[in-house]
Amino acid sequence: MRRAGVLLHVTALPGTPACGTFGAAAHQWVEALASQGIQAWQVLPLAPTDGLGSPYSAPSAFALNPWFLDAEALLTAGLLSAEDLRGLPTAEPQTRLDFDLAQRRSAALADALLQRYPNWDASVRQAFEQWRGQEGHWLKDHCRFVVLKQHQGGQPWWSWPAPLARRRRSALQAFDQSHAQPLLREALLQWQLQVQWQQLLEHARRVGVQVIGDIPFYVAHDSADVWSHRRLFSVERSGRLRLQSGVPPDYFSETGQLWGTPVYRWALHRLSRFRWWKRRLRRQLEVFDLLRIDHFRALEAAWIVPGADRTAERGVWVRTPGTSLLRQLQTRLPSPLPLIAEDLGVITPEVEALRDRFGLPGMKILQFAFDGNPANPYLPANIKGENWVVYTGTHDNATSIGWWQQLSQEQRAQVEALTGPVHAPGWQLLELALQTNAGLALVPLQDLLHLGDEARFNTPGTTEGNWTWRLPQSIASVAGPLLGYGELARRYGR
Repeated sequence: MRRAGVLLHVTALPGTPACGTFGAAAHQWVEALASQGIQAWQVLPLAPTDGLGSPYSAPSAFALNPWFLDAEALLTAGLLSAEDLRGLPTAEPQTRLDFDLAQRRSAALADALLQRYPNWDASVRQAFEQWRGQEGHWLKDHCRFVVLKQHQGGQPWWSWPAPLARRRRSALQAFDQSHAQPLLREALLQWQLQVQWQQLLEHARRVGVQVIGDIPFYVAHDSADVWSHRRLFSVERSGRLRLQSGVPPDYFSETGQLWGTPVYRWALHRLSRFRWWKRRLRRQLEVFDLLRIDHFRALEAAWIVPGADRTAERGVWVRTPGTSLLRQLQTRLPSPLPLIAEDLGVITPEVEALRDRFGLPGMKILQFAFDGNPANPYLPANIKGENWVVYTGTHDNATSIGWWQQLSQEQRAQVEALTGPVHAPGWQLLELALQTNAGLALVPLQDLLHLGDEARFNTPGTTEGNWTWRLPQSIASVAGPLLGYGELARRYGR
């Protein structure tokens, strides 16, 4: 079945101070999509962000971002009081994500949950303890990591006192005993994030909207995952990187891209039958209906760079056991695997063969199509079959208006040869996407709203102004564009 959807991250939902949440606006958004027959909603990773706001370099591969916790939903659930909400750090609803306010607000909500916990009904506390036990394989160390980071002034884990950095059992036991309340606070926070997201996910499923998530291939060096499973990653006993990830030099960068995340010690993952990976993906597929794997090509071969290098030039390609991992997943997950392969860039026949062997849809970005090459794989005429997800652009691209403004006259002529005179770049690219045979067409909300690069979500390789865009209007006010999108999608059999 060919479908249509919208890309919009939770942070960008409107109507709340600081940051979008899992609350009322999110539920209104799901209803707004469903009312027009739009059947898919894609978000970015829901993990906590790094210091620059990126969810692709998270301190946990399992946890949810505390900024998404909705205060009003906690009040409705009877877990907090109106007085608790009046005491929260606040501001008028913002049109940009306010990192500092989001952090202070989520911390205040966590404090209030801890304070109210002893007064909750026994059945509620029992539900929490049951969930805490079920998720213990990641939750315990995540909570430790967060509390330890706070006590160590935000220093990375390899700078902590050696007994804690190296996870000596006696040191961890002593820490657990002396910090029981802060650890409980973090667990309560994650529990309610899970409860609120699950309610939203179930709402989406009831009204026929599939929620698509996103997972980075690598995890951050300074993360609960590397600290608690150091042997599975390419780090020295001291915590320094032995090997790190990146991509080789290319047309866009003479020195390549250096990501600074540890690569996997695949031999040890094989010995455990990929237990950590299976737990990671099982967790994500409890949170989403369908999951995009970022940098999928690293499941076939990865560019590995010495840990002390400052550019990616001295890296080498190293084969990885993606076939074995995906085969393991096939025995535990529905068929076909509910995964999307992010296969952008220079992709080899071996990567394509891995993707196709497991029936995974790949990605096509229409903004990449117009370089004058009639064999360009992103041109609509070259998108064969249904096993594709076609985007106008993604969170890493300019908006379609911003893209159009940057094109040469020659490139504009190539676009107009397909669309006719361009007056609404986002919508005209979208129509091209909907016309393809691809099983799923996705458009960022910014393109539906005719927004320029002031609404761009992220510019790779930069550190200022990213990840902060929010919808500057109510969900109800976008009913017109969604109506038009739904009608256009139906015209093309979606």
